[in-house]
Amino acid sequence: MDYTIKIGGEAGQGIQTVGDTLAHIFARAGYYVFTHQDYESRIRGGHNFYQIRISDKPVSASRSKVNILVALDRESITQHEIELADDGHVLYDADFLKETFDRPNFLNVPLFELALSHGGSKIMANTVAVGAVIGMLGMNPEIMYELVRKTFKKKGEEVIISNLKSAQAGYEYARKHCLTCSFMVSGFVSPKLLITGNEAIGFGAIASGLKFYSAYPMTPSTGIFNFVAENAKDFGIVVEQAEDEIAAVNMAIGASYAGVRAMTGTSGGGFALMVEGVSLAAMTETPLVIALAQRPGPATGLPTRTEQADLLFALFAGHGEFPRVLFAPGTPEQAIYLTNKAFDMAEKYQITAIILTDQYLADSQWSYESIDLNKLKYSDYRLRGESLKALKQYLRHSFTDTGVSPLAVPGESNHLVVTDSDEHDEEGHIIEDAETRIKMVEKRLFKKLPLIKREIEPPLIYGEKSADIVLLCWGSNYGIVREVVDELSDKFKIAMLHFSELYPFPEDMKWFEMLKNAKICINIEQNATSQFAKLLRMETGFSINHHINRFDGRPFTVDELKEKVYGYIGRL
Repeated sequence: MDYTIKIGGEAGQGIQTVGDTLAHIFARAGYYVFTHQDYESRIRGGHNFYQIRISDKPVSASRSKVNILVALDRESITQHEIELADDGHVLYDADFLKETFDRPNFLNVPLFELALSHGGSKIMANTVAVGAVIGMLGMNPEIMYELVRKTFKKKGEEVIISNLKSAQAGYEYARKHCLTCSFMVSGFVSPKLLITGNEAIGFGAIASGLKFYSAYPMTPSTGIFNFVAENAKDFGIVVEQAEDEIAAVNMAIGASYAGVRAMTGTSGGGFALMVEGVSLAAMTETPLVIALAQRPGPATGLPTRTEQADLLFALFAGHGEFPRVLFAPGTPEQAIYLTNKAFDMAEKYQITAIILTDQYLADSQWSYESIDLNKLKYSDYRLRGESLKALKQYLRHSFTDTGVSPLAVPGESNHLVVTDSDEHDEEGHIIEDAETRIKMVEKRLFKKLPLIKREIEPPLIYGEKSADIVLLCWGSNYGIVREVVDELSDKFKIAMLHFSELYPFPEDMKWFEMLKNAKICINIEQNATSQFAKLLRMETGFSINHHINRFDGRPFTVDELKEKVYGYIGRL
């Protein structure tokens, strides 16, 4: 079983509601689910779609072929009919589209009529559509009914009953009239967890002891902001919507200096405003975590599309020389673990940790059997209470063998806790002399960086260990490239090298032998200039000559990338 359902229409038609409801039904049924969205930067109008892939085996990327197309507008048929699989069907409402399609694989479902005739309103046409899709697939509708009851629990019994009737009407209509539907779905098994990349980062932050989050809303990072805000009361978190990103980063730095774990999130344009704050955190050695959700630029670019073009910007952001760590999760599971690691390393080494994500990872959903939370770690590296009071002398920036100085919480003792954005001495007071300057740079950079490198995990090797063909990728391309490797492994000795801990490069360089021994290395990135390949060359001296790039704001699909890789190999 491996089916793709695409819901297309204009913004404001409830596309996300239909898609999200179906995704949760499939996850509760125990199926493996992957979803992704494509939407324009407008409140109403414009063509959008929500794509869901369900399978009885783990899936982590989208396919090109569609089995069921729910067309809520004419544009959806125009654009996506060509994507239909051999068994593909189109669900549409002829009255609403004011057009009838006399084709065996087009199912005319009177969505609005069924909603109104079963005690509902026009808005319940979406519930009818959900029921119709479940009917076309031939699924048992019980989980759908259960989810409807839960979703509308707070709306009252009347609303629940109307939606149940609408869902049942859509289900029964599709079962009766879709005579050419021949889909076969697996039986129900244990429910699975369904989570987006943004939710995973927010979850990882909360699980890591986050107590302050400040941000100015900016797509596609806003989902992190929303998730933390929704759970702030339960976990004692202060959430602040700042007036701009300059304020947001400085609030986070202030909160961290005051003694709590703090974070901010933004996208490229907002991060540009935060850059001076990144240098401030570096000079004062204040722990800071930033989620940088990439989108196509420059300037406003394509606000709701996806890209991986901010890697080098994040690496070199900030004036002066100082260490930072860059993480780029490829799945929500990685996002949880790497957000946790970002907090731990930011606190331990008193540096900035940046989590690079993008619209594709941020908004997509994955299903999991479970996520091992025992892997998460929490250590309090701050000096507090009696341990701070017992010190005879406290020097905020004292020179140590590791470059890491004691980090005290202001107001918890008689010791003076002070720092400065100017170069400073061990106490934190301004200096001008060359000798202290040299020692401080060595402390912040040369002593810390080797220790940081020891904690960076090498890239994930997936596939043939002694591969002839190696596909390099980073961040959100993980699932797509992994499935391409799976599908080409019967023809080639092929492997994926996926980087999720981008900088600094790890001390353990055993993986580098795979690159040097491979016959072909193909770098795959969602940007125009192969930024990661440049970073690889800068760090190792190894040049990659073969590249597959996409920078139109849309993600690769498995089928598209497989064809490009296969074609590339054939030309060499």
